[in-house]
Amino acid sequence: MKIVLVVAIGENGVIGRDGGLPWRLKSDLAHFRKLTIDKPVVMGRKTFQSIGKVLDRRTNIVISRDAAFCAPGVVTAPSFKAALDLARKDAAARGVDEIMIIGGRDVFAAALPLADRLEITYVHASPEGDVKFPPIDPQRWHEVSRTEHDAGPQDDASFAVASYERQR
Repeated sequence: MKIVLVVAIGENGVIGRDGGLPWRLKSDLAHFRKLTIDKPVVMGRKTFQSIGKVLDRRTNIVISRDAAFCAPGVVTAPSFKAALDLARKDAAARGVDEIMIIGGRDVFAAALPLADRLEITYVHASPEGDVKFPPIDPQRWHEVSRTEHDAGPQDDASFAVASYERQR
């Protein structure tokens, strides 16, 4: 079962600001959907709340230490380990071999040492923000593809989509 991190990162390492994304990239949403559709997605409570809705055709697994947290259409887990256990069972039931990790900072930090692949959207902007993604260690990660995209009419910036695989 592969663990895949899906994240958008500014040129300054920023991935979030005030509980949300520091940019609008409508053109990248189709890419995100294509990567995650019909797979389990694991996220923290703040990420779920920033999205504001359940992601359709995906099992939404939300990690929260608040035992009272619940939301229609989501599966809650008290820890990252519990979320991964649920995601593995869900992926097996769906017949897929990937678990998609979609944020936020603490969930990425827990998942990065276990990840097999990184799917990164590099936003060509340096917005202010209060959440950063750790630097990608070239000793551990090998870039296997990169595609540049011009900003569309509903995008704040141009961007590149890159895939990395863990060095074995």
